[in-house]
Amino acid sequence: MARPFLLPILAALALPALAGCGGGSSNAPPPPPSAESQAAISDAGGAPREALGHAIDALFDDAGVGRTDALLIYKRGKPIVARYRQGIDAKTRLPGWSMSQCVTGLMIGQLVSDGRLRLDETAPVPAWQRSGDPRGAITLRQLLQMRSGLRHSETAAGDAASDRMRMLFLDGRDDMAGYAEAQPMRAVAGSTFGYSSATPVILADLAARALTPSPNPETRRKAVSDYLRNRVLGPIGMTRVVAEYDRAGTLIGSSMIHASAPDWARLGDFIRHKGSVGGAQLLPRRWIEFMRRPSPRNPGYGAQLWLNAPQPDGSDRLWPGWISDQAFGCLGEYGQYLVGSPDQLLTLVRLGHSEGEQEQALHRHLGEMLALFPSN
Repeated sequence: MARPFLLPILAALALPALAGCGGGSSNAPPPPPSAESQAAISDAGGAPREALGHAIDALFDDAGVGRTDALLIYKRGKPIVARYRQGIDAKTRLPGWSMSQCVTGLMIGQLVSDGRLRLDETAPVPAWQRSGDPRGAITLRQLLQMRSGLRHSETAAGDAASDRMRMLFLDGRDDMAGYAEAQPMRAVAGSTFGYSSATPVILADLAARALTPSPNPETRRKAVSDYLRNRVLGPIGMTRVVAEYDRAGTLIGSSMIHASAPDWARLGDFIRHKGSVGGAQLLPRRWIEFMRRPSPRNPGYGAQLWLNAPQPDGSDRLWPGWISDQAFGCLGEYGQYLVGSPDQLLTLVRLGHSEGEQEQALHRHLGEMLALFPSN
């Protein structure tokens, strides 16, 4: 449920007063933020420095939110907060899990810009081109917006493994796109939203097919790797990235991209600046606007990007009502967050490992932290 963004701040401000209401309670103020969190703040960016320090401490409370490996906040493109877990630094590559899908979306955008793929034509998957196959109606736009209509189970039901687990780790792991593309339709193409880790793998397969006619796995891997490095990651400044491929030479564009925290932050800044770096437009502005525009079937999702609006079932992936509705996010399993807030001139990265109730607490604390910063 959406909450007014001031509630967490007002609650925090009320704590000292509440502490004095008890019988033998002292009126002593709460302890200051830890030395580590104070040192992590080079510029509070308009947020109350002490409250920001306490918010950072909350994100490094292992019992409360799980393991935080890296927290990085950029304002106006410059780091203002940087704290890392012991043994991890700004050069350490960390998994993004489903944050990887934002990279896949940018790569597809560059291929569309180059004229190698077309947004509103049917997706050129050979297995879908047989006469009468309803999958032949699926467009690239629908894949990007997670409304292909293909059958997919993201989580397990009963004793059966989910399609996601089967594709990544079981019978589909050697040819993930083949597994994903073989699934039948469960709905008419374009009619429903259905989040699917299989979709960005299909998109990665389309990228390989657009770049080389060869079915050779090594040729496919090299074609996509070179294009990704030269046309997407390198121009953004993401220099410490490792992407994984399956045995068929397909980029695992759903989840297997690893990068340093600053590299992930550069990705967020690139999207926040609508495809430009240092004033140079590297990807057409209209593509980023497309990624950040609500899809027809889910106001909280764009194109390979989460938006700050409620999901169709009323749940929240970001923080509608807490921070600007212009905010967007690349989100990954186990509490990976890359959040851009254009109105606040902010990009936030949190990487680590959280599960269950820890993820819920992490989500709340991140929303409270972002609400500390003013709009500009």
